[in-house]
Amino acid sequence: MPFFSSLREKRLWLCTLLVIVGIYSSLFLGKPMLDTFGDQNMQAAIFMLGMLLTAATVIVHGFRIKPGSMELTIWMGMVAVYLMFFLRLGLPERSHLMEYGVLAVFSHLALMERARRGNAILIPALVAFAFTFIIGILDECIQIFLPERVFDPTDILFNGLAASIAIATIVLLRWVRKRFGKVN
Repeated sequence: MPFFSSLREKRLWLCTLLVIVGIYSSLFLGKPMLDTFGDQNMQAAIFMLGMLLTAATVIVHGFRIKPGSMELTIWMGMVAVYLMFFLRLGLPERSHLMEYGVLAVFSHLALMERARRGNAILIPALVAFAFTFIIGILDECIQIFLPERVFDPTDILFNGLAASIAIATIVLLRWVRKRFGKVN
């Protein structure tokens, strides 16, 4: 019996792993990169590039699924929510929203694919949230042992917030698709 239920699930878990590697590698590469790109204008440019890549991903996904008007309304509302968070948060918290939001999306989609293929996954959204939240807790706990990093319980809350917003968006969009006739 294969470990993955489909090639899509395997790819989604690979993407999940790559995000985790990226998050954990930032523990060790963050300070050297900050020293290299110490100029605030450069940091802002890199952050904007990350935001543009995230937006491009959402747009490409939107074209692939051809959303209806209700779904577009939900997308625009969620973009507004994220923009308000981004405007009110400092740079480190903003990166938590992106990192853990993406991690939650990939893990949730992988679990949904597994469930769709007949494997029993009890409440995939909750499992994806717990998985993402645990990764965030481990991320913060590792920082206790790193001299240039700081353990911050608030960051754990931001990780959980990012995961919950991302998963809630997916669940809401799936519900809208089912309710109004478009299901992936």
